[in-house]
Amino acid sequence: MPNLENLRKQAKLYLRWHRDGHYPVAAQIRAVLPRFRDLNDHEVLQQSFKLADAQELVARQAGFESWQALKTGVQVMTDTKAPVTATPALNASEPELFVTDFEAACAFFTGKLGFEIVFTYGEPPFYGQVRRGKALLNLRLICEPVFVGDIREREELLSAAITVNSAAEIRALFAEFEAAGVDFFRTLKQEPWGARTFIVRDPDGNLLQFAGTAT
Repeated sequence: MPNLENLRKQAKLYLRWHRDGHYPVAAQIRAVLPRFRDLNDHEVLQQSFKLADAQELVARQAGFESWQALKTGVQVMTDTKAPVTATPALNASEPELFVTDFEAACAFFTGKLGFEIVFTYGEPPFYGQVRRGKALLNLRLICEPVFVGDIREREELLSAAITVNSAAEIRALFAEFEAAGVDFFRTLKQEPWGARTFIVRDPDGNLLQFAGTAT
């Protein structure tokens, strides 16, 4: 259950980071607050950023439209005394892909695979996140080889596995990527266990598997 006092402290921390010119907070502000979306890191840090802005940032990160909505939601959860689960539930994962050309990687995921950029960090950017639907991928620029030789393709080492809901969707996605001229490591096939899958190769050789049900 969220603790309102901890959320207040988090907002004050964001405010201090902004005043201190801490660049990582600029990427979070730009990704979450619409009015900062078209600014670069330096411009975000030069803009006026008050406690109310920091509180809105915390609220939106928690899935609320405003700080007031967040406070109301926390109060409702407190009043209902929802039981605490013994085992934490994992909501999602964010695979990290290593790329040698950050701009080219972003262009591939947005132009070929239909993702959108959530945020980029650094000037020039060296880290960022792309999203399509609920699928999130982190991109990290690295200038040294991660894999030696052809082991990645020889052993079919996947960098990420992404699922869709049905056989119709996986077929439609494959057709979309085929029309976009995507480089396939393996085209659409039905696996022995019933799933339909295909594997895309990105410009850096990362293998991305897309999977759907057989029917």
